[in-house]
Amino acid sequence: MHTSQDLRQAEAVRLDAVSKTYGRGDSQVTALRGLTMTFADGTFTAVMGPSGSGKSTFLHCAAGLVAPTSGKVTVGGTDLAGLDDTALTKLRRSRIGFIFQSFNLLPALTVMQNITLPLQLAGQRPDKTVIRDVVRRVGLGERLGHLPAQLSGGQQQRVAIARALVTRPAVVFADEPTGALDTRTAGAVLALLRESVDIAGQTLVMVTHDPVAASYADRVVFLADGAPAGELRRPTAEAVAARMTRLGAWDDETGRTSAPQHSGGRF
Repeated sequence: MHTSQDLRQAEAVRLDAVSKTYGRGDSQVTALRGLTMTFADGTFTAVMGPSGSGKSTFLHCAAGLVAPTSGKVTVGGTDLAGLDDTALTKLRRSRIGFIFQSFNLLPALTVMQNITLPLQLAGQRPDKTVIRDVVRRVGLGERLGHLPAQLSGGQQQRVAIARALVTRPAVVFADEPTGALDTRTAGAVLALLRESVDIAGQTLVMVTHDPVAASYADRVVFLADGAPAGELRRPTAEAVAARMTRLGAWDDETGRTSAPQHSGGRF
């Protein structure tokens, strides 16, 4: 039987009644409304919703980039509200990984320098075994001396993934990680993210608008007007598109996708 302590340890991220409002008076906007959600260790979750549903605010609050107006965010067992700015920065560098649509690589640094940058910023000595394993998993062994401009978009995103994984974070947050990639390249990147969960036990939370990308996840959670709007487990692209259509994210025609559907993984 699991104790409450065991359950807490099994949660990479937890949001308890998290709300976030911007502005005051008549101009006040509520981006999140009492959101309670957990993300277990070693799972892959996609977060979806119509434009303005609160996806970006959710990501920023869960990753400690923005403080919620009320409620609590816990990452790796640590309550973010209890940390000062210095401690919060240190936690983000060591316990949270980020993958962005625009890659966010430093153009003057080589692939290896970009990958190891989080370790340098955190004042950690690079573990060559960990770095070698991450580089092997993302398939960049022959590109370590290259600059980002010498790489394809898919290769640049692989560098970004390696950079996110090298600190062995409690959770990796991915914000539209395949949004700038063609369908084939996106599929390869998503398969790599899926592998990081299945083989390395990584915890991944991905905000996406793409039903095919979402089908790589263990579950999809939907937001609407800053509140939970249901979830799907073992999602298919068709089921995700149908749910998004009902949420008003698009009409039925634009909700359809001709890209190949992921055939499955560990769920």
